[in-house]
Amino acid sequence: MTIMKDEPKPDNAGKERGCVDCHTMSCYRMEKRLPDACLSEAIGKELLDECLDLYRGDGIDAKVARAAAEVEGLYYGKLTRAEEIIAFSRRIGAKRIGLATCVGLAGEARMFAKILEANGFEPFSALCKAGAADKSEIGIEEELKITPGSHESLCNPVLQARVMNEKPTDLNVVIGLCVGHDSLFTKHSAAPATTLIVKDRVLGHNPAAALYTTGSYYKRLLDSSCEL
Repeated sequence: MTIMKDEPKPDNAGKERGCVDCHTMSCYRMEKRLPDACLSEAIGKELLDECLDLYRGDGIDAKVARAAAEVEGLYYGKLTRAEEIIAFSRRIGAKRIGLATCVGLAGEARMFAKILEANGFEPFSALCKAGAADKSEIGIEEELKITPGSHESLCNPVLQARVMNEKPTDLNVVIGLCVGHDSLFTKHSAAPATTLIVKDRVLGHNPAAALYTTGSYYKRLLDSSCEL
């Protein structure tokens, strides 16, 4: 994606990185012309219409889209994420709420379950270690365990999703699942899924802090020689 001629070109000029290189964000308010090769125009009318048709219909995509827009419009900057989930759940008619939680955030999940019950919902939780299968059962070497030489149950997001599918739940909420495990959970979840907590033990579950401090504490994130 190119940027407007009156803007300085970043070091990555010429690379296609999509919307992150746009500095006008004209697609939001349409107060300025769209930049050259803007994604809004590049996607084509056919693809845009296909997406809009999903939002205009009577299916779950339309219900979710309208509910999300309503919660955003009424409560932007006014409600916490927990409150937004409650407001959203009511608008899509959800009653039973699945909680896909990390074992390390079981306390937070218990508190959110109480909040849901106090607001008339039926929480159903599934811990990431459900099934209690050792990591070795899928080929994880002992040295890659947090505590080598011990039974260490693998995280089982597919199982979490499937037990919720069997209930079934109306909406599933991710509470601190590991990177990748959250991907598997949302892939296999039959109900729409949203996130309450993104786990980041180092930053107190605030992963955005690493982005805000790339000029100081987390300069290493911009170091191409840093091996992870």
